[in-house]
Amino acid sequence: MKIGFIGLGIMGAPMAQHLLAAGHELFVPKRSKVPEALSAATVCATNADVARAADVIILMLPDTPDVDKVLFGKEGVAEGLKSGGGKAKTVVDMSSISPIETKRFALAINELGSDYLDAPVSGGEVGAKAASLTIMIGGDEAVFERIKPLFELMGKNITLVGGNGDGQTTKVANQIIVALNIAAVGEALLFASKAGADPARVRQALMGGFAASRILEVHGERMIKRTFNPGFRIALHQKDLNLAMAGAKAMGVALPQTASAAQLMQVCAANGWDQLDHSALVKSLEHMAAHEVAKA
Repeated sequence: MKIGFIGLGIMGAPMAQHLLAAGHELFVPKRSKVPEALSAATVCATNADVARAADVIILMLPDTPDVDKVLFGKEGVAEGLKSGGGKAKTVVDMSSISPIETKRFALAINELGSDYLDAPVSGGEVGAKAASLTIMIGGDEAVFERIKPLFELMGKNITLVGGNGDGQTTKVANQIIVALNIAAVGEALLFASKAGADPARVRQALMGGFAASRILEVHGERMIKRTFNPGFRIALHQKDLNLAMAGAKAMGVALPQTASAAQLMQVCAANGWDQLDHSALVKSLEHMAAHEVAKA
């Protein structure tokens, strides 16, 4: 396929690399530096040019306004779709953004004669590099089946959840669960460390019981070893929890634990830690306790 890929960040670059390695023709917008691994990609002057050249346009961007601008801003994807010679194309947004705005974006792209899938991912940088991402899709089933071979090059657990917006709703739910688990692991290891126990051995013991989880395994180790280089930044997770709280307000739903986790992330942001990995949420708990889980 001819694939456009917009958003070559920490996760987008390795995802695009998998598509290129599988033999697909890749088109990317001009930027300060295209990763060396993507040197075989065709660089286009604008996002509109990417849309004109490609049959499938994939977005992997930080937030809702970024997607809005890339799609509908000057020289955006929508302009490329309008001048695409009447050929139906497919826009696949793999960013994590507002489910409400996603439905609006999908309708606008459909009105231009093209298809739209929202397909946010979970798995972070590690999953992107290993092509083991979990991909949650919203959209038409026939469109999903046509694009599925591309998803299979980037992920393992691939699920069509429902219509447009449902993929993003699933991702928000995922981020709620992950945030609360990180907070729980952080509190547990902080409690153990403050009580005088070796947090590394406590974690090892807990990994064999009912408290075992992927978060305890991966992020618990990060908390102990103080390795907070970003796989998924607090700032991005904070954005996702803000989407959860905005959605909850609109629906009249109370999410008290999500609100608590969002406040812990705000403590991190206030102290300049929001560019660290989201496992560094533990630093907000440590700040309040005047005690670190472990010394670097």
